Amino acid sequence: MMFTSRHALRSIFRSQSTAAALAYNSNNVPIHQTQLFINNEFVESVSRKRFDVVNPSTGEVICDVAEGDKADVDLAVEAAKNAAAYGSTWRTLDASQRGKLMFKLADAMEAELEYISALETLDNGKTYAQSIGFDVDRSIKCIRYFAGWADKIHGKTIPADYSTFVHTRHEPIGVVGGIIPWNFPLLMLAWKLGPMLATGNACVIKVAEQTPLSALYIAKLAKEVGFPEGVINIISGFGPTAGGALAMHNDVDKIAFTGSTEVGRIIQESSAKSNLKSVTLELGGKSPNIVFDDCDMEQAVAASHMGLFFNMGQCCCAGSRIYVQESIYEQFVERMVDESKKRVLGDPFDANTTHGPQIDRDQLDRILDLVETGKEQGASLEFGGAQHGDKGYFMQPTVFADVQDHMDISVHEIFGPVMQIASFKDTDEVIARANNSKYGLAAAVFTRDINRMYHMTSALKAGTVWGNCYNLLPTQAPFGGYKQSGFGRDLGEYALSSYTEVKNVTVAVPQKNS
Repeated sequence: MMFTSRHALRSIFRSQSTAAALAYNSNNVPIHQTQLFINNEFVESVSRKRFDVVNPSTGEVICDVAEGDKADVDLAVEAAKNAAAYGSTWRTLDASQRGKLMFKLADAMEAELEYISALETLDNGKTYAQSIGFDVDRSIKCIRYFAGWADKIHGKTIPADYSTFVHTRHEPIGVVGGIIPWNFPLLMLAWKLGPMLATGNACVIKVAEQTPLSALYIAKLAKEVGFPEGVINIISGFGPTAGGALAMHNDVDKIAFTGSTEVGRIIQESSAKSNLKSVTLELGGKSPNIVFDDCDMEQAVAASHMGLFFNMGQCCCAGSRIYVQESIYEQFVERMVDESKKRVLGDPFDANTTHGPQIDRDQLDRILDLVETGKEQGASLEFGGAQHGDKGYFMQPTVFADVQDHMDISVHEIFGPVMQIASFKDTDEVIARANNSKYGLAAAVFTRDINRMYHMTSALKAGTVWGNCYNLLPTQAPFGGYKQSGFGRDLGEYALSSYTEVKNVTVAVPQKNS
């Protein structure tokens, strides 16, 4: 999906969601799974503790779920270890059959598209239109994409020296721990599960405490379609306890983490302190979005608008540092403010709503604090800047102009609907400013000049560079960061290498023939 205009995006989402939305609202979404999923069974935590899951649209409790900690992680890892063991049902399954199970899981998800979308909207707050038209749809496509890879992962024969026959095997790493965030609960689950399962690993997934419901339901579907015991385990719990235990576990062979740079450092440190497990990290960002004066203005405004405000700004790759060339700067700011005024805040189950709440009170307060800092440091608040309403955790779409690079709102990842717009004179200047960040997750360029476009894409230090679009994330293309935005790649063929070990097999032969 290419975000070229707000109206096109709403049309795509609404066509899939309007009829379905009539069936659900925040008061009638049934909750079926609230326990941990370990070894193909839903179980209470060892401690019997539970914690509340809150609807960010209302601030009210949806339900409570089992609180997993170290004892439960130990059980889940043991189950995954048995599933990944030499000679197990999972390890001896034909690769094509592994793919077939994944296709069945995607089909089961599609059959319950509306209900899963309702779960995603209920405990995350994103609009139902987005859930059904983007998040769940893309999650299904991701599982299907990697299902197709299951029987196409293989090594090479190598014409090596000496009288030898040399080949390589790409083997599953073993037990993989996944720690996923709250901003795209189901989609991030699919991004991890897809390559984990396609390559033959068993996994333990720690879901974000704010948004456990959709992942637990996917566990139910995985069992129903026939995944063997221990292949998929889902733990709901908190980062320092459940996540920390998973990262430190000596029987976990790899951690795949998506989240903040601060927690990424803890994950890396835990690997060093435990068994030096492999780690891939998809972390924070402060992505530059560069708009040249020869751009298609309507396209640049619409795409930049969605590049920041999509998912209420709760995107690691959000285009929050917008650099606009001086000659069109005032016009761009004016148009962006007009576009931002059109956003409709309210009940995310309402098909007319385009902007839901932030995830929780802590996140909302952090955003408000940074907005105040922006005003104090001299940025010009053009629109928004305050909490919306007195129910739930809604933040007004906010636009700052005249932003300087040293300001906190230009340096720190806000993770909310706060846009910062600055001006620039020439190409060399904007390249230097865009790259002057500890982050390097994404960037974008808007220009009609193809030579300038390719000059910019090679100059920008980011894992993804978009040209004349934003948030275009096809499942077939890799996604990941430079610098403190992490290492390793999700999606595409590149993701597979993070979940396999390469084994060199060298066998002496009586006589080598070329």
